[in-house]
Amino acid sequence: MAYELEKKMANTIRFLAADMVQKANSGHPGAAMGLADIAVVFSKHFKHNPKDPKWLNRDRVVFSGGHASALIYSLLYLWGYDISLDDLKNFRQLHSKTPGHPEYGHTPGVEITTGPLGQGVANAVGFAMAKEFSANKLNSPTCKIIDHKIYCFCGDGDLEEGISYEACALAGKLQLKDLILIYDSNHITIEGDTSLAWAEDVELRFKAQGWDVIKINGHCYEEIDKAFNKAKEATKPTIIIANTIIGKGALELEGSEKTHGAPLGEDVIKRAKEHAGFPSDKSFYVPKDVLDEFRKAIVKGQKAQKAWNHLIKQAPFKEQNEALEALLNPDFSKIEWPNFYDTKELATRESNGIILNAIAKAIPGFLGGSADLGPSNKTYLKDMGEFPKGKNIHFGIREHAMAAITNAMALYGTIIPFNATFFVFSDYLKPAARIAALSKIKNYFIWTHDSIGVGEDGPTHEPIEQLSQYRALPNFYVWRPADASENVKAWQKAITIDAPCAFVLSRQKLKTLKDKRDFGDVDKGGYLIKKRKDATLTIIASGSEVMPSLQAGCYLEKMGVKANIVSMPCFDLFLEQDKAYQEAVINPNTKVLAVEASRALEYYKFADDILAMESFGASAPANDLFEYFGFTIKNIKARACKLLGVENKPVTIDGQTY
Repeated sequence: MAYELEKKMANTIRFLAADMVQKANSGHPGAAMGLADIAVVFSKHFKHNPKDPKWLNRDRVVFSGGHASALIYSLLYLWGYDISLDDLKNFRQLHSKTPGHPEYGHTPGVEITTGPLGQGVANAVGFAMAKEFSANKLNSPTCKIIDHKIYCFCGDGDLEEGISYEACALAGKLQLKDLILIYDSNHITIEGDTSLAWAEDVELRFKAQGWDVIKINGHCYEEIDKAFNKAKEATKPTIIIANTIIGKGALELEGSEKTHGAPLGEDVIKRAKEHAGFPSDKSFYVPKDVLDEFRKAIVKGQKAQKAWNHLIKQAPFKEQNEALEALLNPDFSKIEWPNFYDTKELATRESNGIILNAIAKAIPGFLGGSADLGPSNKTYLKDMGEFPKGKNIHFGIREHAMAAITNAMALYGTIIPFNATFFVFSDYLKPAARIAALSKIKNYFIWTHDSIGVGEDGPTHEPIEQLSQYRALPNFYVWRPADASENVKAWQKAITIDAPCAFVLSRQKLKTLKDKRDFGDVDKGGYLIKKRKDATLTIIASGSEVMPSLQAGCYLEKMGVKANIVSMPCFDLFLEQDKAYQEAVINPNTKVLAVEASRALEYYKFADDILAMESFGASAPANDLFEYFGFTIKNIKARACKLLGVENKPVTIDGQTY
C-alpha cells in the first residue's frame, strides 16, 4: 500500500514520544504525535549532517513549541545525532541530554533555546536574516557558498504570542524567501479549543504581512511533500498551515487537550500500539527498516557537506574565501579604539556610538540596529549601508522580536549582533535577554537613557528597577560606564566574554575622568579611582553618579574624612573576582556608601547604606531631578557624614561651598 513505510516511520515517532512522556510521568505527547507525519516528510527535505551539527551551510530548523521536545529528541536520535535510545529513556531527568525544553549547547542538534512560546518564530527570522546577510557578503553569480533554508515548527500558542507578529511582519518586509514556517494548526491549547480565546484568520494575517501561504492536510503525505517543494521555490517567506489532530494515534484521546501536557496512560499507549500494528509489550521500539530509513540522513548529509567543502576550496574568487574566513574568525586586534581622554565631556550614548562604528569598521560580521530609536541610541553605522546588504538593521518598534532575532543571529556562525532601545523598554525584551543569558549567547544589548537623567519624558520613561533586575540575571553582564574612556575599556573586556552584555548609557553629558586608577581596572568590574591611606569610608558608584561621588570625596577630605572612591561599571563581573580583590577595592574596615540613581538594592551585599531611588522619577529637566532626588555632591557628603556619625561641616573649594 502507498506510504506504508512513511506511516510506520510516523508511528515510530508517535510511540517514542508517548513512551518518553509516560516513563518520565511528565511532558507533552500531543503535539509530537500530531506532527509525526509532517516530520517524516520533512526529514526527506531537510539538509543537515548529524555527524557535524555545526556545518555552516546546513538548513536550520527551529522548534518554537519547545514543549514538543519529545518530537525533537526522537528525530535527533532517529537521524543519527549524538543522542541514544537511553537518552530518550532518560527524558526530563537530572543531567540528561533530553531536558523538558530543548537547550542550545546541551543537546547536539538543538539550534537554539526557544523557551517561552513565540520566541522560536523570532529566532527563525533571525537565522534567516543572518543567512541573507552572509549570502550577500559571500555569494557570487557563479559560486553560492550560502544557499540553505530555515525551517520553523510552531503552533497556535506561538502565533498568539505578540512576538511572533513582530517578527513575521519584519520577515515579510524583508522578503526572507528562505524562511519556511510550518504551523501545526491543531486548534488546541491547554484550556481547550482555541476558539475559547482566538478567532483570527491566520491565512489573511500572513498574506497581509507579505508571506506566501500554503494550506494542507497535515496527515496527507502527498500534500505535505508538495508544500515543501513549493515553499523551497518561493520568492517570499512561506507559512505552511497544516491542519493536524493533536494526539494523532492516541485512540479516544485524539484531538483532546488532555494529550497536550500529560502522559497518555499505559492502557491507552498499549491499545494504540496494538491498533497500529506495533508490539504492545515493548517500549521505545524502533523497527530496523524505520531506523535505516531515517539514518540515511547521515550519508546524505556527509555527501552534501563534502561537496560544499570542495566548493569553497574551489571558489573562483579568492575574495570569497577571505571574506568567509573573516566572518568565521573575527580579528578583534584590527579594531582602532577611539581615545576620549582629551574630550571634556560626552554622553556615554555618544561615545558608545563612536565605539560601535569603530568595531563595525574592523569586524565584517558586526552589525545591528535599534527599535526605531537609532538617532537617540546613537547606533547608526555611518557609511555602512542598510540591511540586508549593509550593516544597519531597522527593526522597527519591535523590541521583543529584535532581541530574539539577534539571539539567533549570534548563533548563526558568521554574525556578532547588537540591538538597541531605551533602557526602560528593556522590559519588553526581558524574555529574550533571559534566554541569551541561559544559553551564553554573545549578543550585545545597547540601552540608553539610563536613569532619571531622561528628564522631561517623566517616570514612564525613567528606568528605576531595571539595573537591579538585570544584575540579578545570571550570566548577564551589565555595563554602566562612568565616562567615555571607561566605555572603551568596558567594550574591550565585553568582546572577550562569551555571554550577553548590556551597555546602560546616559542621555546627558558626563565629564571625562582622568586616566588614573589607584587600584584595579575596568576589566575586573569595579576598581578604585581614589585610594586614601587610613580611609574610614568607601563610596561606590556607577555611571553618572561616579563624578559627584568623586567630588564629594574631595570635600569630605577637606573636613578630615578620608574616603576611597570606587567606580563599579560592571557589578556582575566584580562579583566574579576573588575575595582578596573585592576586599582590596571595598575595604571591609571602612563604612560603605553606595550611590546610584536606581533601586540599587544589590549593593547591600557590600554597603552599609545606599543613596538610591526609593520611588519612581518625575518629569523635569535632568539637573532638577538629580537635585530633587539627592544625587548631588552636597547630599552625598551629608549622607556619608550621617553614616560615619560625624558632623557635616561646610567646606569651600574653588568658591563652591558644600
